[in-house]
Amino acid sequence: MAPKKSTKESGPKTVCIVGVAGFIGSHLLEKLIRETTLHILGCDMVAPTKIQQLLGAEKKWASRFEFHQMDIREDLVTLEKLIKMSDTVINLAAICNPSEYIKQPVNTINSNFTDAQDCIKFCVKYDKHLVHFSTCEIYGRTLKSYGLDGDDPQNYILDEETTPMIMGPVSAQRWCYACAKQLVERLIYAHGTENNLKFTIIRPYNWIGPRMDYVPGVDGKDDGQPRVLASFMTALMKDEPLVLVNGGEVYRTFCYVDDACEAVMKILMNPDKSTGHAFNIGNPENNIQIHALAKLMIEMYAKITGKPKGKTQTIAGEVYYGKGYEDSDLRIPSMRLVKKQLGWEPKTTLKQAMEMTMKVFIEKYADKLAGKKREADAKEKAPAKKSRK
Repeated sequence: MAPKKSTKESGPKTVCIVGVAGFIGSHLLEKLIRETTLHILGCDMVAPTKIQQLLGAEKKWASRFEFHQMDIREDLVTLEKLIKMSDTVINLAAICNPSEYIKQPVNTINSNFTDAQDCIKFCVKYDKHLVHFSTCEIYGRTLKSYGLDGDDPQNYILDEETTPMIMGPVSAQRWCYACAKQLVERLIYAHGTENNLKFTIIRPYNWIGPRMDYVPGVDGKDDGQPRVLASFMTALMKDEPLVLVNGGEVYRTFCYVDDACEAVMKILMNPDKSTGHAFNIGNPENNIQIHALAKLMIEMYAKITGKPKGKTQTIAGEVYYGKGYEDSDLRIPSMRLVKKQLGWEPKTTLKQAMEMTMKVFIEKYADKLAGKKREADAKEKAPAKKSRK
């Protein structure tokens, strides 16, 4: 029995965004505020730093956006209230950083599977449209990586309705994120079949843009390993080598966040065409090997700043991330379904996306990192104080 399709002809009036203060949530909120008349209820456990410009900065928006800083695991009463008040619920809450999959596999599974179930349950209870953010990682490895015909698109193009999902052994903790995301997708589909849940699943392909991730030592975190773009930018601004995990041989397909948010808007405003589907949201034209991405960013950074070109260094995956690290080889999305249902396709090239993103990183962080370096150098050069006897 197929999931029930929505019969609504128009989009929602009130939207609840769970995880509104993160990278994707902040961009989506800004787009919805500026381009629609929707009333938006947002919640997040982190401080609203990335959405501060929308909190009280414009009085005309104050009546349309309501923010709750809360932990959805602990405040189920408020979560249920927000979902009950909404027409559509967008669930962005998740741990989605490869370095955490190895360090915190239990927390990763709970964050991406267990903690998502209350949103699903309340959407079923109050008959709401759930727009759930999954990941392209649920596809795992490609058939091509197992030696099947590399020229056959069926062996490397990832299709929502036909591609098998192949992951590594249970002992490889790297796959705990993908498995948890896949299982919650199956749970959502099951509720669609049994309980008439109206749902749409989004599978993002490496969305990039301003406000992505964090820079260690500046954003309240002194260590950690942000995802590849922020890691490379941190290295460039600190004049350190860009780390290529296992030589940077794997491929990633990057999509600019503004393009991606256009797709989400089409999903929200066309529930009759989006309900009951899982959509790849990515840009197959922006597929690149990580070592080539490093080269591109090194050259672009030198051009923007006028500084000498940086260097790279190769580190084994288990040294960089820890024991249990494996990776997907290739992530190229099929655009068949999203074009057919929503008429969406991305517009921004990889170079355009990188240049816009890098300029924001440089503007926000370069001076701060330089200041920290001067402080560290000054401490190192300062004469040691003699202890009193």
